[in-house]
Amino acid sequence: MIATNDFLQKLMDVFAKNPNSNLGKLFTILSEQIRQVEETHDRIQAWRDIDEAQGTTLDNIGTIVNQPRGAATDEVYRILLKSKIARNLSTGDINTIIRILALALSTDPSTIEIKETWNDPVDPEPAGISIIRLPIEAINQAGMPPGQFVRLVQKTVVAGVRVREIELTGTFEFASGSETEVDENRGFSNLEGTIGGTLGYAYTPSDDSDLPI
Repeated sequence: MIATNDFLQKLMDVFAKNPNSNLGKLFTILSEQIRQVEETHDRIQAWRDIDEAQGTTLDNIGTIVNQPRGAATDEVYRILLKSKIARNLSTGDINTIIRILALALSTDPSTIEIKETWNDPVDPEPAGISIIRLPIEAINQAGMPPGQFVRLVQKTVVAGVRVREIELTGTFEFASGSETEVDENRGFSNLEGTIGGTLGYAYTPSDDSDLPI
């Protein structure tokens, strides 16, 4: 980043190179303007990344990929944009769905497991899937209502296939009985909520207000 002294050092010795001189004050004003231009340039470069972009820049990306924002926050809108881009290239198979969800939620694909429901021993369904393992922390961090996430998954699968349920896996566990067994990421939380495991939950499609997925 260009500073006032960078300009002054380029002057011939017949000029005063004191930052408090008239020339120094002029270069101070000039260097501040250049600094602002450099910051804007750096922001433009950074905001090419969906994870860094904000506000209307995300809206412009949404226009390109045909994904409206609706009432979504920047955090949720990033998920919609990522999933939309991936869905545009999706073949609809289970492995592709897993990759899309992992990309949208910024989680590892190995943390997601999907099964087809046609061979369910209790309630078989010919054209359906269930997400039987998905880390609840990924949903919480994304800030997306579970019902909307179900719809996002539904838009990811091929036409005619229904998302029957999503099971969110938590980390909470009881100890095996040993008094020396301690795991701050799996046991009960403290009052501040800085340690402790998370409970899992199961969601089925609901009547939440629609986002423009």
